[in-house]
Amino acid sequence: MMLFDDAELFMCGTKGTKDFEIPDGELLLVENFFNKKESDAYYHRLLTDTVWSEYEMPMYDKVVKAPRMIAWFEDKADVQNEKKPMELTEDLKKIRERVEQQTQLTFNAVLLNLYRNGNDGVAWHSDKTGRSGINPVIASVTFGETRIFRLRHKFRKEIPQVEIPLHHGSFLLMSGTTNSFWEHQVPKTARKILPRINLTFRRVLK
Repeated sequence: MMLFDDAELFMCGTKGTKDFEIPDGELLLVENFFNKKESDAYYHRLLTDTVWSEYEMPMYDKVVKAPRMIAWFEDKADVQNEKKPMELTEDLKKIRERVEQQTQLTFNAVLLNLYRNGNDGVAWHSDKTGRSGINPVIASVTFGETRIFRLRHKFRKEIPQVEIPLHHGSFLLMSGTTNSFWEHQVPKTARKILPRINLTFRRVLK
């Protein structure tokens, strides 16, 4: 994996909070949730210290490698689970503490996604609800390269898509019935870009 020592290139958004008034959902963006110094430090440590894994996913009639790398962490690993998850690191606990202060909610797991370059992305989807309930609260933190985050309503095609540039150090909260009525993607890009790390904090049911 290529590592970069140029976090100064990463762009932070204008400090502030935006509440997107979308039908059938709740969406909140906080720019500069972590300041530039904090974001740079977390980015480099997460990029270099995380044990990243490739994973396979079904696509039509075949199984393919997902165009990104992941790492999954939980508070308490289930000893009966053969794929025992890693427990949260001190950095992840500090990031979570800030997220919980903002949301006044608690989270016991986090999925890290590494988008290595413009060839990595994620297709339109809604999050699986098996372990998180029907309408999970998803608290998302971004470090690194700015990537576009898009949402579209599943049933009402007349509603315009929502397009949000997620900058270095930003925080996005999806709650309410967003996961039931909306799907989202991070599109690929032909531009030459640096890696992005995205953390999605979740409330996993035991």
